[in-house]
Amino acid sequence: MGLLERLRKEWFILGIVLVIAVARLEPGVGAKGGPLKPEITITYIAVSAIFFNSGLSLKTEELTSALMHVKLHLFVQIFTLVFFPTAIWVFLQLLSITPINEWLLKGLQTVGCMPPPVSSAVILTKAVGGNEAAAIFNSAFGSFLGIVITPLLLLLFLGSSSSVPFTSIFSQLFMTVVVPLIIGQIVRRYIKDWLERKKPPFGAISSCVLLMIIYTTFCDTFANPNIDLDKFSLIIIVFIIFSVQMSFMFLTFLFSTRNNSTFTPADTVAIVFCSTHKSLTLGIPMLKIVFAGYEHLSLISVPLLIYHPAQILLGSLLVPTIKSWMVSRQKALKLTRQPKAPVKV
Repeated sequence: MGLLERLRKEWFILGIVLVIAVARLEPGVGAKGGPLKPEITITYIAVSAIFFNSGLSLKTEELTSALMHVKLHLFVQIFTLVFFPTAIWVFLQLLSITPINEWLLKGLQTVGCMPPPVSSAVILTKAVGGNEAAAIFNSAFGSFLGIVITPLLLLLFLGSSSSVPFTSIFSQLFMTVVVPLIIGQIVRRYIKDWLERKKPPFGAISSCVLLMIIYTTFCDTFANPNIDLDKFSLIIIVFIIFSVQMSFMFLTFLFSTRNNSTFTPADTVAIVFCSTHKSLTLGIPMLKIVFAGYEHLSLISVPLLIYHPAQILLGSLLVPTIKSWMVSRQKALKLTRQPKAPVKV
């Protein structure tokens, strides 16, 4: 259970950082020109560092075995990048008549537009014993798709800041996400043996950089004297996030286990996690680029910051149950496929 412990530790550290950002906020820390210079260190250096690190750590050779499982890949990507954001949009039309903070509702829509994460879905799939290769492929492929599709979805459902032209969004994403990923993959080819031998703490490095991004984001939020975040809206949003996750996990489970489905139990595990998890690593930097200049950017980011630990917590709690189902299902299928012994007369 070491992998799950790592996820729980990440969730715990994230909570501590958020508490510090709220309770011990120093003026100017997250603002432009402050001590951390986030307009440079966060917007360019930190984001590029995360994706260079991802490119360096991604084992592309592990994806080849899963490449031909086209039906599974289509299911995951269509559910994640088409059904998920559309369903959230329909749901938000109903919630728009409630007194819930409108910027938190917009934040829920941004969650729906995000691609699958590179780490948590893979780790949970591995912990259960599911199709890890398929989880790795869909997480990596979904992240690449998200670089193009997620900004389009955000612009479609929410619009963009008038101060950031469309071409600028994609050029900045290309330079801070795509280029570092490619460079990381190229560098990996030359130092692959050293990486396999030394096993650098890629996860810890990305987490530290990501926590710095989250910290400055929350500093910007609570440094704003005009912030209007009521407790009722926040509690309702937390409840909605957990409800959405549970509902969509159940929905993907039903679709992938129906009678005419060709998915194996191991495939179903990968589908359930990859289809319902959303990337914080790609999400926060992308929101800062697409919504640069938005006064309520930090409030829009809150649902994604809640969704990330929620998916880890729910996933780790469900691992024993899903593993038990998968093992029993595999045994049942094995028994049905065994040839029957001839009856002696």
